[in-house]
Amino acid sequence: MLNSDDLRFFQMIASHNSLAATARAMNVTPPSITQRLQTIEQKLKLKLVERHARSITLTDEGALLAERAAIILADMDDLNESLYSQRHEVTGCLKVLAPLGFGRDYIAPLLTEYQQQYQHLSVELELSDNPDWASKHSWDIIIYIGELRDSSLKMLTLSENKRFLCASPSYLEKYGVVTKPADLRHHQCLALRENAEDVTMWRFYNAEANITESIRIQPKLACNDGRVIKQWALDGYGIMSRSEWDVAAEIKSGALVRLLSQYELPTANIVALLGTDQRSRSGRTTRFLELLKEKIGQKPWYQ
Repeated sequence: MLNSDDLRFFQMIASHNSLAATARAMNVTPPSITQRLQTIEQKLKLKLVERHARSITLTDEGALLAERAAIILADMDDLNESLYSQRHEVTGCLKVLAPLGFGRDYIAPLLTEYQQQYQHLSVELELSDNPDWASKHSWDIIIYIGELRDSSLKMLTLSENKRFLCASPSYLEKYGVVTKPADLRHHQCLALRENAEDVTMWRFYNAEANITESIRIQPKLACNDGRVIKQWALDGYGIMSRSEWDVAAEIKSGALVRLLSQYELPTANIVALLGTDQRSRSGRTTRFLELLKEKIGQKPWYQ
């Protein structure tokens, strides 16, 4: 007979495309994953997984087990949480996915604060600027910034977030100021590659003139890490487009100068994505959302 640990283990396998990926997610060796899977298959006398060279697929029985395991485990978690809620406690495991930089600076401290309030709560935080949408339902909350391509999740806006075009004073002294978007064709531009966006197409809107302009930049330097892009800009290597949460302090101090302020760039609001509606959310998720709305809504990057 399978127990809840077996079901949770098989859920991990079902949410990854290979046994090696499952091993990395669980921080164990691939042979240990294979051995435990074989033990479960032997218990059931069923083949649950078809193994390929670099991937796996679930058999019909494996797919059924994964589907029913999700329901059973959710019911167990709800029961456990309901029992603790009688004592006004939060329990279970809160799983959060967040962007690398924003998650490190703002979400991680909030999760620590939240977990310290509830001794029976555990937290899993994954930081990534390229989220794996295939496993989106394994997270209680996904924090997202930028152009949203998936509309199947419930969205809650935590804070408005503009994008600013900026460069260092040393860069502007060397290469000159930018007075209109077309000038960017003759400047050193920096591209942050994230979220599968078209990051070399910069779009500008002048509300006063009701004009939209799009400029295809030819970046001299590009990277998938926002910290690197920001440091390049601070060091005078080029012009970048960056979220206000990340550059507000540097603009205030003068380390970066905002350019083309008469234009608006596409917004990149900070949102929470959820796989369930409000009535179906666990208490741990609901209470953390309340904390997020309170803290992130205050735009702490301006404080």
